[in-house]
Amino acid sequence: MTRSIDPGDGAAIGLDALIDTLETTAFHAHDEDSIAALGPLLARLGRNRGFLADLAIAELKSRCAGQSALNGYGAQSFLLHPANGRYLLRANFWPAADDAIVQASGPDPFAYGMAHDHNFPFLTYGYLGPGYRSDYWERDPARPDLPLRFTGRRQLLPGQVQLYRMQRDVHAQLPPEQFSVTLNILVIPPEQRWIDQHRFDPATGAVTGILSTSPAEGLVAIAAHLGGGNGVDLADQLARRHPHPRMRATARAALESAAAGVADSCRPDPAPPPDPAIPDISRADKGGATRSNPGRGPGDSVRSRDTSA
Repeated sequence: MTRSIDPGDGAAIGLDALIDTLETTAFHAHDEDSIAALGPLLARLGRNRGFLADLAIAELKSRCAGQSALNGYGAQSFLLHPANGRYLLRANFWPAADDAIVQASGPDPFAYGMAHDHNFPFLTYGYLGPGYRSDYWERDPARPDLPLRFTGRRQLLPGQVQLYRMQRDVHAQLPPEQFSVTLNILVIPPEQRWIDQHRFDPATGAVTGILSTSPAEGLVAIAAHLGGGNGVDLADQLARRHPHPRMRATARAALESAAAGVADSCRPDPAPPPDPAIPDISRADKGGATRSNPGRGPGDSVRSRDTSA
């Protein structure tokens, strides 16, 4: 289950102070305790009740220019510090079920009700509102054949800090009773783009989808189809040597698709099926004009019949 972190009682700090401390602090995505040690630091930012409003006002005055340029998470997230290879900071918005945005878009953009894990560990802090509730399960990433273990339904209350463990904690969030905001420190593993994030059927524990993708998966198909010998050679190397099985499979599929496309381009087009509206010319030439197959007159060629007036 997610790990509850003591938020401590340190004084409020600003966003710049948090960033400065993170830049000089050692932590790693695969060292759970080093991430947990950042929890009180995130809580100190959470005790600053004005910083997020100041940023929101400035962003609104600029017509969201900063978020439009840097935020790849969509409208639910407000980027506080972009990914730098080690961490990312964000605020997440959680509207209530009867808020206008949920009524207009439905629950899917907010992942409400969708059981999923994460391909990075992260800390979350209840900053504003009553907080969302979640159903929680636990899984062993080394034993994906085992069923999910349900660990209960809990609510992220204001002032609480939780640590979500990468690929181990599974949750399905439910809308809060009122609009809520969380603050997050996402710790980025170096290999994150090749760590799968999963969607689950909680009834069976089966993986029903992969939520994470890499741009390279689309690029390898372009290279194999349009890059000539150089592109095919690169796709072949990726198919044989890339460390991630999904990328190897993608490269193999791209090579097979490209090879099939080349073979198809060299194959003559099959003869079209006979059009019952067009007379059988060979029979007309052999047998002359008949009642069912009258002779051709001027302008009565196949071409003239196929060409629009």
